Amino acid sequence: MENNLLFYILLLPTLAAILVVVVPTTNKNTIRWVAFGSSLIPFLLSILMWFQFDKNQPGFQFETFLPWFSAIGSSFHFGVDGISLPMVLLTTILTPLAILASYGIKDQVKAYMALFLFLETGVLGVFISLDLLVFFLFWEIGLIPMYFLINQWGGAKRNYAALKFILVTMAGSLGLLLSIQIVGITTGSFDLVKIYQLWPTLTEANFQKAIPLGLSLASVKAIAFWAFVLAFAIKVPVWPVHTWLPDAHTEAPTAGSMILAGVLLKLGAYGFIRLVIPFFPVEANRYAGALAVLATAAIIFGALAAFAQKDLKRLVAYSSINHMGFVVLGIAAAAFAWQSTDKGVIESATIALNGSILQMFNHGLTSAGMFFLVGVVYDRTHTRQLDELGGLWPILPRYGAIFLFTAMAALGLPGLNGFVSEFLVVRGAWGIFPLATALSMIGLFFTGVYILKAIAGVLHGPRNDRWLAIPEISTREVWVIAPLMVLMLWIGIWPASILNLINHAVNFFF
Repeated sequence: MENNLLFYILLLPTLAAILVVVVPTTNKNTIRWVAFGSSLIPFLLSILMWFQFDKNQPGFQFETFLPWFSAIGSSFHFGVDGISLPMVLLTTILTPLAILASYGIKDQVKAYMALFLFLETGVLGVFISLDLLVFFLFWEIGLIPMYFLINQWGGAKRNYAALKFILVTMAGSLGLLLSIQIVGITTGSFDLVKIYQLWPTLTEANFQKAIPLGLSLASVKAIAFWAFVLAFAIKVPVWPVHTWLPDAHTEAPTAGSMILAGVLLKLGAYGFIRLVIPFFPVEANRYAGALAVLATAAIIFGALAAFAQKDLKRLVAYSSINHMGFVVLGIAAAAFAWQSTDKGVIESATIALNGSILQMFNHGLTSAGMFFLVGVVYDRTHTRQLDELGGLWPILPRYGAIFLFTAMAALGLPGLNGFVSEFLVVRGAWGIFPLATALSMIGLFFTGVYILKAIAGVLHGPRNDRWLAIPEISTREVWVIAPLMVLMLWIGIWPASILNLINHAVNFFF
């Protein structure tokens, strides 16, 4: 059971999607419940895996091998460690909640639910793949369902947003494929565990045998490094290659935005941690300062752009750029310290990388929650303009309390999850990039400003009698947001429950 657990988690969403397809189209409620019930199984298996995982054991666990392209050294090799396991759990948590949030979808329900389940397979495949070609395969699988979810069930400008999303991210995918081919050909394997051992020991003579093109090993490594960086920077997204994100978020259906912000953005950060830093320690160290500058720019400009928005969903979309900037800042600190022998630098980088990975998990919870709450109010008022809302708390007191709690978690209020991860990133990055960290406090200040703007624009002010007849948040909707709120509070009060796992993996990482 243990050796196949990851395989079951990966395969079940696809089997569930096939099951949804064979349900008669007229039975919309059956389709919804089959999709929701099926999506709970990978979540339960992820919980089982979480408790069976041995955090004191280095390397990957629950490894599964299945033959694929053995002639070129590629196979279905899956496994998790303390870095990828939280991302698997996050994915399996958010998918059933996003499906439950989608019960209001009336058109093409079967296709919608099947695409969501296929999307879960693509995302999970990226997090658990220990083969570069398989990693790329699932990376691409994750793009297609999201494109159609935006294009078919999105807002008025969905065609433009979906096309921009697919073109920009696929441009990054070309660089990713190029780098994977370079690494695989030069090492003779696509297996990640083998590459970790072979890539650092590669000599100029061995390289010239593998790729007799007259290029030096250093030149090819530089090409592969920048191609990887571009692919993952677009996915995060890092400023200034972020412009696809606000459009995609604004036009995507509510559940699509929950998954896009909650999980898909984490793929880029995960790529930096899993591939860029271990494969290219020299280049990562050399350009870590530039990455820190871009992270700081994302923190500041993301917060300022969010503050400038009048559309509530667009405000939340820009907030993702701001919050993911902290993830990248921690990664930049880790990149700088990867081959350092200075104990102080390594300690700071360890703290920062712990914060980055936890921030990835925390942002998944808070961003999914905020996008869902935007969708709840939009379903009732059919507007997201802050100057048309306001005064809703007396009308929707339960919704108001939930919105305030989730917004405070996104703000980073002490006692809630966002504070812990951002504090760790700032604490760790300060010892390596003090100026960038100090400047990022500008963005942190404006994070408070735009969150308070959102709260005031939706809830405060005189009672808005225009919305007097709209219904309170429903029981089903409370069930969507309640698990996220519990986790926000749980991690805020007891961060060690997840940080112990992450910290052991990060210590092995360095």
